[in-house]
Amino acid sequence: MTISPIDTILDRALSGQDISTDEAILLLQQRDCGVIEAIRETSDRLRKQKIGNTVTYVINRNINFTNICEQHCSFCAFRRDANAPESYWLTIETMLQKTTNAVERGATEICMQGGLNPAAKIEGSTLTYYVKLVQEIKSHYPQLHLHAFSPQEIQFIAREDQMSYESVISSLQEAGLGSIPGTAAEVLDDRVRSILCPEKINTQTWVEIISTAHRLGMPTTSTLLSGHIETPEQQITHLNHLRTLQQKSLESYPSAITEFILLPFVGQDAPPIIRHRVGRDQPLLSDALLLTAVARIFLGNWIMNHQPSWVKLGLDGATEALNWGCNDIGGTLMEEHISTMAGAQGGTCMEVGSLQTAIRSIGRDPQQRDTLYRAIPG
Repeated sequence: MTISPIDTILDRALSGQDISTDEAILLLQQRDCGVIEAIRETSDRLRKQKIGNTVTYVINRNINFTNICEQHCSFCAFRRDANAPESYWLTIETMLQKTTNAVERGATEICMQGGLNPAAKIEGSTLTYYVKLVQEIKSHYPQLHLHAFSPQEIQFIAREDQMSYESVISSLQEAGLGSIPGTAAEVLDDRVRSILCPEKINTQTWVEIISTAHRLGMPTTSTLLSGHIETPEQQITHLNHLRTLQQKSLESYPSAITEFILLPFVGQDAPPIIRHRVGRDQPLLSDALLLTAVARIFLGNWIMNHQPSWVKLGLDGATEALNWGCNDIGGTLMEEHISTMAGAQGGTCMEVGSLQTAIRSIGRDPQQRDTLYRAIPG
C-alpha cells in the first residue's frame, strides 16, 4: 500500500519531529475534506499529547487607552486623528476605575494597548507616561499581572525618547510590567507589511524587540493576522520566524513565548483599500481552522499553548477551534474595541460561565489560569 506524502508528514509530526516549511505549506494547500480531517485529527492528537484535555481561560480586562495614532495601517478601523470627533485618550484615573471594576469581577490580568499618540508624554518624556500607567495600576493592585505594550509601542517609546529597546523594556519591567503582547506582528513578511502596515516596524525589528524582552526575562505572546492578502507561503514564513525565535529563546534566555493566537482578519468596517482587495466582511472559518491545525503541527514542539479569537470567530467558532489544536479559549476581556470597530461579531465581553459551558460542550475540562498559564485553584 502506497503511503501518501501527507500521511508521511503527519506521521512524522506525531512521532515528535518538526515538519519543514515546505511540508507545512503543502498541508495548507489541501482542499480534500478527508485530508483536511486527517490534518485536524493530527493537530488534536498533538494537543492532547502536549497539554491533555484541559482547556484554560483567563479572567482579564482589555483597556485600549487611546485610539489616537500617528500611523495609518490599511487594515485598521480603530485609529483616529487627534482632532477627530471619535478620538479619545483615557485619563489614568479612568483606567484605574476600569481596573477596580475588573478586580471586583475576579480579574487577574489587565491587558493595555493603544494607538501611537505623540502627545502621550509626561514632562516631555514618552517613557515616563507609560511607566506612570504601569506604576499607578500596580500601586493600587500589586497582585495584578500587567500584559501590555506591543513591540510597535516599545519602538515608538524608544524612538520618541531616543532610547534603546533594552532600556525601555527594563524601565517598564522595573515599574511592574509582567509581559508583552506579541501583537503588531500582523504577517512577518515585509512584502505584506509594505501594503498592510508600511509605517510599522519591519520583521527584523519585531523579532529583535521580542528577543530583547526574552533576554531580559520578560515573557511575550505571539500572533498572526491571517486571511487578507497573504499567501500560504507567507503564513508559514511567519510561523517559521516564530519557531526560530522561540528555539533561540528557550535555549538562551530566561523567558520565551507563552502562547500563539491566530487573529483572522475582519474587514466589515476596515479601510476600503484592504476590504475591497479581500472581498469579504467576516473571516472564513474553514480557512482559520485549517491554519489553526497547521500552526499546532508546525509550532507545537516549541509553543505549547494555542488560542483562537472568540472576538473574531464568535464563541461557536472558537469552540470548534478547540478540536483543531487549541488548548486555551482566551480571556473574558470585559471590553474590546479594536476588532469590534472593524466589524467583529463575537462581542466585547465574555462571562466565565459562557467560556466554561463552551469548553464542557466538547467534553473537555475548563481550568482558570493566570497570564503565564499557571493554574488557579477553584
